[in-house]
Amino acid sequence: MKMLGGGAAAVVMSSFPPDVCASSKKRKPNVILILVDDMGWTDAACYGSQCYHTPQMDRLCREGMKFTDAYAACAVCSPTRAAVMTGRYPARLGITDWIVSRFQGGTIPADKKNPEGYDFAGRPDMPLLTPRNALWMEREEITIAEALKPAGYVSCHVGKWHLGADDWYPDKQGFDFNIGGCDFGQPPTYYDPYHRRSQGDIPTLPARKEGEYLTDREADEAVDFVRRHADRPFFLYLAHYAVHTPLQAREDLFEKYKTRKTTNQKNPIYAAMIESVDMALGKVLDVLDELQLAKDTVVIFTSDNGGLAGQGPWAATSNLPLREGKGYPYEGGIRVPLMVRWSGTIQAGSVCPVPVTSVDLFPTICQTAGVGLPNDRPIDGESLLPLFRQAGSLQRDALFWHFPHYRGNDVVPYSIVRQGDWKLIKRYQGRPFELFNLRLDLSERKDLSDKQPEKVQELDALLQTWLKDVHAKMPQKNPIYNSPNV
Repeated sequence: MKMLGGGAAAVVMSSFPPDVCASSKKRKPNVILILVDDMGWTDAACYGSQCYHTPQMDRLCREGMKFTDAYAACAVCSPTRAAVMTGRYPARLGITDWIVSRFQGGTIPADKKNPEGYDFAGRPDMPLLTPRNALWMEREEITIAEALKPAGYVSCHVGKWHLGADDWYPDKQGFDFNIGGCDFGQPPTYYDPYHRRSQGDIPTLPARKEGEYLTDREADEAVDFVRRHADRPFFLYLAHYAVHTPLQAREDLFEKYKTRKTTNQKNPIYAAMIESVDMALGKVLDVLDELQLAKDTVVIFTSDNGGLAGQGPWAATSNLPLREGKGYPYEGGIRVPLMVRWSGTIQAGSVCPVPVTSVDLFPTICQTAGVGLPNDRPIDGESLLPLFRQAGSLQRDALFWHFPHYRGNDVVPYSIVRQGDWKLIKRYQGRPFELFNLRLDLSERKDLSDKQPEKVQELDALLQTWLKDVHAKMPQKNPIYNSPNV
């Protein structure tokens, strides 16, 4: 049993069985978690892209395990990031939409009381009032960095945080180092000095070399951290700002793709951004090889939601064969790449079709390090070690999502449940249900809700039970709604 200190109150940590914990007689494994922003499921060659050049991601798949049915905890960024850090569903945390930064009007209340949970918002032209989203992840939540600290880990966050302003930065949530993490959901620009008049500078990333590309800078900072802490177990959270908008690329990589033959993925700027992320991964893998740490390090690579799709200049990528993209309840919004390498534990070149999700990363990393889970709060994720070892399965029966907000012109509040091959989308405005069999219809073109009412009822009951269990904030009828049909 361990006592957890740091930003959270002291909490007794329950232990994993000794046979599945990292041995205390040898060095605990290092953990590197790389989270890309808005990278789609098919944005790597090893996941089917015929446009983007991703040799390092392909290498990670060859040397580790590729998950075919991995999911982000939400179709937008902040909820997934909170779920990654805590192992808890976004609906349980009250972070169900992206967090509004201060420069966007996300003013911190004088009493520093999070608006989540006690207020609703709406307009006369919207049938529903939607719950206010949190402005930060509460410091009482236990992050991966805090959980690993009693086991002797040094931790570093590099890149995008987007879980709150100053009082809730990574260094206030257990990280020993914070490089680039603030309340921004996107960088002012990808070029040093990383400044935009309406947004300002990245406050935790001093300018270094004019014109330097942000993803390169993040990679350098990550490599420097590994070099400086190679003699002890470390946790590196490399959370790239890329490939989020603004779509800006390194000039040399853009020229490479400008005249390259394209497929359904056509944006040369985005293609160059994907390759810059791949090159950053290569730098991290190379320093592990150089320092002979590859066998002692678990490398996890994933995305916070699906790729930004659509039409026009904001269309970054295509998620085909998946439907739609970021923000949507369809697979293109929530299914993401996930690759994990851990030499000696994960068989090289293995493929796992089991549905997994962002909330699983916290318990997985804890078990990898031999650290128990908090026993004073529900942890929704499951450790993926049985899947890594191909020696067992997961215990849960279904995965869930909850997005009680409007987004753009065509996304209304929704919840989702996936159980086996079945996926039910429940909307709180308009047509209430869509039902798909993902094994037979990965592109979600054949809505079976009218033909399978019993399955709809069964999955809806499962979803309703979960929503109550996590105390999900639900949209409400808008008393001032002015219907255009009245």
